[in-house]
Amino acid sequence: MDAAVATALRKRQLTVRTTCSNGDGFRVGDGGGDKAATPAEPVSPSARLMENFYIVVVIGIDTPVNDPVARAGIAAQLTRYPRFRSIQVTDGDGGNPRWVRTTVNLDDHIIYPELDMDAVAADPDKVVEDYVASLSTKPMDECRPLWEFHVLDFPTSEAAATTAIRVHHSLGDGMSLLTLLMACTRSAADPTRFPAMPPLPTRTGEIYSRPRPPASAGVLAFAAWVWSFFVLAWHTVVDVASFFATTMFLKDPHTLFKRVKHGEFQRKRIVHRGLSLDDVKFVKNAMNCTVNDVLVGITYCALSQYYFRKSGDTDTDKDIRLRSILLVNLRPTTSLHAYVDMINSGREDEVKWGNALGFIILPFFIGMHKDPLDYVRKAKKVVDRKKSSLEVVFTHLAAELILKLFGLKAAAAIFHRMISHTTISFSNMIGPVEQVEFCGHPVVFIAPSGYGPPEALTVNYQSYANTMMVNLAVDEAQFPDCHELLDDFAESLRQIKDAALSLGKHHTKASGTT
Repeated sequence: MDAAVATALRKRQLTVRTTCSNGDGFRVGDGGGDKAATPAEPVSPSARLMENFYIVVVIGIDTPVNDPVARAGIAAQLTRYPRFRSIQVTDGDGGNPRWVRTTVNLDDHIIYPELDMDAVAADPDKVVEDYVASLSTKPMDECRPLWEFHVLDFPTSEAAATTAIRVHHSLGDGMSLLTLLMACTRSAADPTRFPAMPPLPTRTGEIYSRPRPPASAGVLAFAAWVWSFFVLAWHTVVDVASFFATTMFLKDPHTLFKRVKHGEFQRKRIVHRGLSLDDVKFVKNAMNCTVNDVLVGITYCALSQYYFRKSGDTDTDKDIRLRSILLVNLRPTTSLHAYVDMINSGREDEVKWGNALGFIILPFFIGMHKDPLDYVRKAKKVVDRKKSSLEVVFTHLAAELILKLFGLKAAAAIFHRMISHTTISFSNMIGPVEQVEFCGHPVVFIAPSGYGPPEALTVNYQSYANTMMVNLAVDEAQFPDCHELLDDFAESLRQIKDAALSLGKHHTKASGTT
């Protein structure tokens, strides 16, 4: 699609069609009664701020694509998700956009691209990577629901076929889309049942919650609990001040990771590498921390190795402080289980779809440590400090308030300015704990990422079965060697795990056990 056509599509008035579709389309709003008369829902403030943000999920499958089975599965499953059959419509008077149901034709959303088969035969992995990168330069037709399945039906080194799913971020955040994925899959071991759900988190409240100690804990425990609220208030004040300073003048230093060309779009290359989830959990247990602490520590270590190798900087004693935007799901910690149960029991209308996100400005440190475990220790200290703050709640409410008071352009400008003053976007999601089938096709790997944020580097982690996938979205002109950066992530986990093994052996010898 050329630029002129794309511009015309964006400017064209949206026509809402609520009749039934023929052929490969599926019915929307059918059944009469209340469903047929479902009122238009306003687009949430969070979704409106995601105007130029897209999620790209690369899924490897274990068999060639069975097109009729895939199409039937997509048609049957995605009808459960109202956003996948809706478009955004704005009234002629410039009012707020609304979600309005429309007809979906699968031919508009399932794409088999025409590719150079000689290139496919020579290097299929590169063809997939190049094609996924090209999606960041292609607009989506806003006259249709904003999702696409790009089918690359040829074998690579990782899978028998690959599907790249592109979804506009306004349709949902990572948690709501993961909920949909879990509800649409079946166990690969037994396709008659739903896949096993991830274990419930040990934490039941918000990350900043302060459970009251039992009366039997004593006066000192009660005093410590009261004091924790003063600490929470102080940390919140500091973080809110940092937020305002970042939106106005506080910038990260220029490093290899900082975006070079501001205001100019750079094509994003999306790459991934599988890490051992068992190794990550081993480090977690050895260090008595969380999986997220380990992943932040691995990222510290990988970026440090890349920086000192590429920059030629020999001052390894320095500690460069960068910052990342860490997206945080504001739903209850048990929401994934609850929402999947709702969908599977036919109560999908009770699910809170869309975006429910706040964010944390998380410090990242570039430096060289003799003990690789120091990266995890520093990560745990930083993350624990951020848990003792209401920053994530404030940023969510501030975004909604600014949007309501000053409008979309002002809110988007502030949001863009804040992101451009930091260096990295970072996220971590838990995925299926066993191999699954999606629309009748066994899934080999799941690699979610995206593009749109004005940053040169985005780091996403996604677990699937026994694999922790690290996904990078990079400005390809700035990171032509992004696969070397992926190597640094794998090497960092190896070094940290080896150090954790040595730590365990040391403790065993000290205790006199065999």
